[in-house]
Amino acid sequence: MPRRPILVTGATGYIGGRLVPILLEAGYRVRAGGRSLRKVKARMWGEHPNLEPVRLEMLDPHSVLEASRGCFAAYYLVHPWDLPERDFAAFDRNAARNLNRAAHAAGIERIIYLGDLAAEGPSLHKYLRSRTEAAKALFSGPVPVTALRSTMILGSGSASFEIVRYLVDRMPLIPLPKWVHNRCQPISIRNVLHYLLNSLDHDEMLGEIFDVGGPDIITYADLFNIYAEQAKLKRRRILALPFSSPALAAYFLSLATPAPTTLTAAFVQGMRNGTVCGENRIRDIIPQDLMTSGEAIGRALDRVEQHRVDTSCYDAGVTRPPEWAADGDASYSGGAVLKLTYRARIGTGPGALWESIKRVGGKTGWYFAGRLWRMRGFLDKAIGGVGSQRGRRDPVEINVGDALDFWRVLVVEPPVRLLLRAEMKLPGDGLLEFSLRPVGKNETELIMKVRYLPGGLAGLIYWYALYPFHHIVFRGMLRNIAKTCRASLQGPDRLPRSGSGRTDM
Repeated sequence: MPRRPILVTGATGYIGGRLVPILLEAGYRVRAGGRSLRKVKARMWGEHPNLEPVRLEMLDPHSVLEASRGCFAAYYLVHPWDLPERDFAAFDRNAARNLNRAAHAAGIERIIYLGDLAAEGPSLHKYLRSRTEAAKALFSGPVPVTALRSTMILGSGSASFEIVRYLVDRMPLIPLPKWVHNRCQPISIRNVLHYLLNSLDHDEMLGEIFDVGGPDIITYADLFNIYAEQAKLKRRRILALPFSSPALAAYFLSLATPAPTTLTAAFVQGMRNGTVCGENRIRDIIPQDLMTSGEAIGRALDRVEQHRVDTSCYDAGVTRPPEWAADGDASYSGGAVLKLTYRARIGTGPGALWESIKRVGGKTGWYFAGRLWRMRGFLDKAIGGVGSQRGRRDPVEINVGDALDFWRVLVVEPPVRLLLRAEMKLPGDGLLEFSLRPVGKNETELIMKVRYLPGGLAGLIYWYALYPFHHIVFRGMLRNIAKTCRASLQGPDRLPRSGSGRTDM
C-alpha cells in the first residue's frame, strides 16, 4: 500500500462521498477535494485522522496542482450536471486536462476515471457527451489512466434509483416511449465502489477502458416491476407509446420525479440506446459477488427506510455564501439587496428550538402554508427548475451542502444559525436565514430573514408581487414553530426598515 495519499476529486459528490470512507477504512491516506472545505469537513468522515481536506477548483490549474502534490493516484469523479447544458463538455474537457497536467507535474502515477456507458453518435445528450470528452482529455495526457464505464447505478440516492423509485411509487400506469422495452444492465453502487477501490492495485488496468455492469440483462420495463416487487407494490402496467420524443420523455420524467431534466435526459438517452456492457474483462481482474437488480433495489430501499442515505445525486451545488450576502452592504453591483426580517421570542431554550429548525423541509414541511410551498415547487418544476420533490437526505440531521427541497444548505451552526440559498428558478438570487439567540432564562429570539438580489426589472417585479405573501407566510411559520416546541410566543414582529438602500433589516 502506498504511503502517499490518494486524491479524490468530487469528494462530496454521490460517488466520491462514498468512496472516501472506503479508502480510509482500507488504510489509505485520502486527500478529499471539493469546492467547499466546509462541505468536506461536514461529512461523517470529515475529521478522520487520515483525511486531508483540500479546496479544489477543477478549472483552476494552480488549484489542481496544489491538490495533486505528493499524491500517488487520483480519482476523477467530477460530474457537473448542475451546470448549464452549454458548459458540460467544456467543463469536463478542461477539468480533465488540468488534472492530467497537474498529475504529471506532481508525480502522480495513475488516474482512475468513472464515466458512463453510452452509445456514441450525434444524438448523444450533452451531459453524456461531456463524459466522453473527459475520457478523451484524460487519455491524451502523459499519466496512465484506468477508465471504468458504468451502466445504470442502483443505490440509495443515485439518480437512476431516484427516477425509478418515484416513477413506480406514484404511477400504476407508466407511459413511456417504446424504448422502455430496450435492454439495460444495472449495477449496484456497492459493486461499483469495489471496482474503484481495487483498481488501485492492478497495473494491468492502466491505459485500459472497462465496461462495468451487473449480472442481469433486463428491459427497463422489467426494472420497473422488479422495483415494484421489492417495494411490495402491485405490478405496474407499462404503456409503450408509439411516438418517440427524447425531450418530451425527459420532461415527463422531470415532472414525475425529483430529478432535474439534465439527469432525466441522460436516463432517457440510456433507455433509447440501451445500456449493456460490450465486454466483461474486469470481472476476471477484480472478481466479486455481483448483486442482482432486485438485491440492489432491496438494499437501497432498506437504507432509505432507515434514513441511512450516505450521499445523494442532489449533493452537487454551490455551498459558498454569495459575496452580496454580507450584512452591512447597502448595495451590490449597483443594485439594492432587498431584505425582509421577522423576529419572535419563543419560550424555550435554543437547543430545543434548534430541533424544530433543523427539521424544516422534506416531510416536515415549512410549518405553514404547505399548499403554497408545494405549488411553488410544482411551478418551478414545470419551468425546468429543481422543484421541491427532492426533499432532504435525512429527516433530522442537516449538513452543509445538503439539498433541502428547492434550497441548498450553505451554513449550519447549531444551535445558532441555518442559512439556505434558493435553487428554484428566480429572476435573481435569494437567501433564507434562521438565527437563534438566547435572550433570557429559557427564552430564545428567533429571527427569520429573506435577502434577495433582484436580476433587473423582472427581479423587482417578482419581489414586490410576492411581498404580501411573504408577510403572511413568515408570521405563520414563526407561530407554528412555537407551537411545535409547545412554547409561549411573543410576536412575531417585523423589524423596521433602515436606510442605505435596504428594504428591511
